[in-house]
Amino acid sequence: MTMLKPAYFFPAFFLAVYLLAAPDAKSQVDSAVIKKNTAENRKLKIETADLKITDTTKKKKRSEAGKAALRSAIIPGWGQAYNKKYWKLPLVYGGLAIPVGTFVYNLNWYKKTKFAYTAKYNASLPPPLTDSSGLDKIDEQLKPLSLESIRIYRNDFRQNMDYSILAFLLVWGLNVVDATVDGHLKEFDISEDLSLKIKPHYSPIGHSGGLSFVFTIGKNHSKTITSR
Repeated sequence: MTMLKPAYFFPAFFLAVYLLAAPDAKSQVDSAVIKKNTAENRKLKIETADLKITDTTKKKKRSEAGKAALRSAIIPGWGQAYNKKYWKLPLVYGGLAIPVGTFVYNLNWYKKTKFAYTAKYNASLPPPLTDSSGLDKIDEQLKPLSLESIRIYRNDFRQNMDYSILAFLLVWGLNVVDATVDGHLKEFDISEDLSLKIKPHYSPIGHSGGLSFVFTIGKNHSKTITSR
C-alpha cells in the first residue's frame, strides 16, 4: 500500500476539514445575513412610519395655515380668531382704522378744495363768463388762499387718498400673512420640556454596544445621538 507523501497529505487533510466545516460556516454566514437583513428591514419600517407621520403632520399644518389665510383674506381678523390669537384682533383693526381715517380726512378736504378751486376759477373768468355764486360756499379756511395754492392743496389731498388706499391694502395683506404663519405654528410644541437622557445602546447589526444621548425638546420632539 502506497502511503501519501507529507507534501500531499497536509493539503488533502486541510481540504477535508474545510469541506466538513463549510456547511457550518455557510450556515453561520447565512444566519448573520438574515439577522442583518431583518434588522435593516425593521429599521426601514420604523423610518417609513416616521416619514408617514411627518408627512401627515406637514399636511395638517398646511391645511390649518390655508384655512387661516383664507379666513383673513375674506374678513380681517377672522384668521387670527381661527388660530385663537384673540389678542391680535385689536392690532388688526387698529392697523386698518388708521388708513381708513386718513382716507376719510383727505377725501373730505379734497372735496372742499376741489369746490373752492372751481368756484374761484369761475369767479376769475372775464365777463360775461364770470360766475361768483359759489364764493360764499367756500370753506372759511380756504377763502384767503389763492387759486394756485388751492390747486396744490387739492392735488396733495388727492395723492394722500391714494396712499391711504395702499396702506389699507398693505395692512390687510400683513393680516393674511400673520394668520398664515400662526396657522403653521399652531401645532408646534414650544413647551419648556427640555431634557437629556443617557442610556445603554446595543446594535444588532454591528454586534457592538455604546451609549445613547437622547435630547428631548417639547413633548414630541427628540433627537438621539449614539456613541460607540
